[in-house]
Amino acid sequence: MPRSFRQGLDTVNPNRLTTHRHQVLKAWIALILWLIVIAIESTTYLSSQNTSHFLYPLMHFLFGIDEAGFEPYHVFIRKSGHVFGYGLLSILLFRAWRETLPASTGTKWTFRWANIAVLGTCLVASLDEWHQSVLPTRTGTVHDVILDTCAGMVAQLALFLCYRWA
Repeated sequence: MPRSFRQGLDTVNPNRLTTHRHQVLKAWIALILWLIVIAIESTTYLSSQNTSHFLYPLMHFLFGIDEAGFEPYHVFIRKSGHVFGYGLLSILLFRAWRETLPASTGTKWTFRWANIAVLGTCLVASLDEWHQSVLPTRTGTVHDVILDTCAGMVAQLALFLCYRWA
């Protein structure tokens, strides 16, 4: 082996991740952490009855909303949480798959990554609603799966537009 090649091998730390592998790991760790958050939100502790115990006093204190007027706001806050949570999930799925399956052209957005992200969002939303349907204090609905999947699609459209105009 030529001396310059051996010196090059000596300077490489085999325990150190390459930049690409480091990026892949970061993307998947962020996704896994967000999936844990979604799983926690799917429990009895964050059911509608439980969230109203802290949201109603807060809304009453801040805006003077009475109990009868609180319910529409409560539904809006909870559904907004779905949109935000599953939109972010779709973005994190897109990022993880973009890092894992890079495009040969070096592009920042492909239909392939977006499609996998939306399908993954739909799968997680379906599993989440199924989980909620077996809990006595929660209800799983197909409407929430549709809302969550639509949030994922809107997130992908936003990514597409951001990358196209950037």
